[in-house]
Amino acid sequence: MNPVFTRKRYQFGSFRKVERRRGPAVWEFRYRDSGSLGRPQRQLTLSTSKFPTEAQARRHVEALLWKLNSDTPYNVNDEMTFGTLADLFIEEEHLRDISKLKAGESNEFGTLKVSTAKSYLQLIETHIRPRWGDAKLREVKAAPVTSWLKEMKHEPLTKVHIRAVMSRMFKKAMLWELMNLQVNPMSLVEIRRASKRSRKPIVLTVEQCQQLVSSLAQPYKTMVLVGICTGLRVSEILALRWEDIDFDSQQLRVRRAVVRGIVDTVKTECSEDELPLDPTFSDSLETWKRNCPASADSWVFPSPLTKRPYEPGAIQQKIIREAGRKLGFGNLGWHSLRHTYRSLLDAAGAPVGVQQRLMRHAEISTTMNHYGNAQMDSKRQAHGKVVKMVLKDAVGFCGVASPAELSKSAGQQ
Repeated sequence: MNPVFTRKRYQFGSFRKVERRRGPAVWEFRYRDSGSLGRPQRQLTLSTSKFPTEAQARRHVEALLWKLNSDTPYNVNDEMTFGTLADLFIEEEHLRDISKLKAGESNEFGTLKVSTAKSYLQLIETHIRPRWGDAKLREVKAAPVTSWLKEMKHEPLTKVHIRAVMSRMFKKAMLWELMNLQVNPMSLVEIRRASKRSRKPIVLTVEQCQQLVSSLAQPYKTMVLVGICTGLRVSEILALRWEDIDFDSQQLRVRRAVVRGIVDTVKTECSEDELPLDPTFSDSLETWKRNCPASADSWVFPSPLTKRPYEPGAIQQKIIREAGRKLGFGNLGWHSLRHTYRSLLDAAGAPVGVQQRLMRHAEISTTMNHYGNAQMDSKRQAHGKVVKMVLKDAVGFCGVASPAELSKSAGQQ
């Protein structure tokens, strides 16, 4: 008796246009889903207003058909459009789910950061899909993409980002075996890089740091002090909780970031780290803790109105930048504090390997990598030098008397 070989047939589904008593007609798409519970027959209704032609409606369900037929021998590579790949990519990376998150919510999808997901989705829907959505995967090659990018009237950096998103989409296509490629086509696309920034970042001196901090009211005084004395990014500063600060062991743990009010992961794997706290700086934080408004999540810097982290843009424009202009320092921003911290580490004579760990950079030049990983004692020594430079002879930093002030007070007694 000959063995019987069965092979699952590739299904295309069926479309029909159904008139309704009220409103425009709709498309009914019927298909079988053997993996679902209950009856395998399924039906999807699509609006004819949104998809006027059957061809448009079929393109919309291509991603669904690919999933339904992923284990069949039918080769869909030649027929799949780049728009379908975009749909699969958006669903796989949860771009729409992440983009819909609101302030106060957490990014629990574990894929991309909020800012990255929103950027990807915007680039796909604004630039990539309108041009390549209807093109077959095999038609999206390096040469036509290069020509398209050259003709675009956008900044080179925007073109670099578009190429990066398309490259990531192709990587997924290769992973899913949608394309028989050995090389990602986007690796062959060359873009003239944007010119180097003509304006150098503002870096403050020790004296300027002291003037800036002294000119600010709370909680901005402590926020800026944290930026200068730790080099944390603003998203990390505003995401601090009191549980992240261990006053007994004098350490601060960078665990999360807050972007547009949404709790997210830090920028890179290297960004999540433990940093030392100099005792003088630690005293400043403890003083602020005693005056910090209470919040349900024990934020170090909760807004008194929302009890959630502040919006960094408003603070930069109305507080930090305004203070910088009054003091004659120029247009200061949050990242000026990070640049300043790096400059002060240099002034403190910290080895470049130690600087890498304190700045928590994911990448560093070969020269810096030769210094190896710094241990906590080395990081603490370099960090302490920066804090002492900033707080030396300073009066009234975060409510903590300076050494000079204490000596003067003792002499009067």
